[in-house]
Amino acid sequence: MLENNLTAVIEIFLLGYQVSQELKIFLFCLLLVIYLVTICGNLLIITLVSSSKNLHTPMYFFISQLSITDMLVITDIVPNMLHILLNNGATITFVGCITQLYFLDASETVECFLLAVMSYDRYVAICKPLHYNVIMKSGHCVILTIISWVFGFSIVLIDMITTAKLNYCGPNIIDHIFCDLVPLLELACSDTYIVHMELNLLSITSVFIPITIIVVSYTCIVLAILRISSSTGRQKAFSTCSSHLTVVSIFFWTIFSIYVVPTKGRSSTISKILLLLYTVFIPFINPIVYSLRNKDFIKAIQKACYKNSI
Repeated sequence: MLENNLTAVIEIFLLGYQVSQELKIFLFCLLLVIYLVTICGNLLIITLVSSSKNLHTPMYFFISQLSITDMLVITDIVPNMLHILLNNGATITFVGCITQLYFLDASETVECFLLAVMSYDRYVAICKPLHYNVIMKSGHCVILTIISWVFGFSIVLIDMITTAKLNYCGPNIIDHIFCDLVPLLELACSDTYIVHMELNLLSITSVFIPITIIVVSYTCIVLAILRISSSTGRQKAFSTCSSHLTVVSIFFWTIFSIYVVPTKGRSSTISKILLLLYTVFIPFINPIVYSLRNKDFIKAIQKACYKNSI
């Protein structure tokens, strides 16, 4: 699998998980079940939001868009990961590696923007309730969603083009479970300064600006909730944000754990576990958080089951 140092890398070998055969079989079954449950759960959310009139609100529209990004992320990662587990590692073409990396980063970037838009939606609902229907009318929601998707896939494309133009030489082995940017750049035999500079600039746009919007929105929300006199009113206002706040906390905590906290001294196993949380378990948890903790979704499911039973 080793390429000559002067030979361009056209294929990359992903080692995957170097564990016992029994554990690999267990991981394969676990990932397959999680993948199928995640796809079914997110498809259920999208179907319910589109078919149930009670869910035709901005918040649920954004949740359905979030479900699409979750399906893209887990579909981009898990099928190839299952192939790697079955074959004790697997080869992926360089083009395939860049493509996988692009769709992962683009989908996660869109999710960052959507989470920021959803926090703004909660801010308007709690802090400006009388103007909510004017500010968050359907046309504005669609525009915000289109901007999130177009912006997410566009800014990541800039970094991917620069990354793809680098010269890569041997060895072509990556101790990883999928094509991620950091281990890929370690194969480059040309200067990666421009890529890292672009990555830092794009991170400001794709991560820190959404985080700033979320923090400012929730600061205003908390202050507004504290001004509510009754404890029942405060609890009701906070309950409308709890699911979104849970998803935001898990999502950005995982991002910072992987890409911001210094990796020196961190074993490859720990890195793989964190990446598994980031790419597989978050898309799996999101529909559970938004559906099982939401009375409107439960009512919509019960109503759909009742219709089908008649």
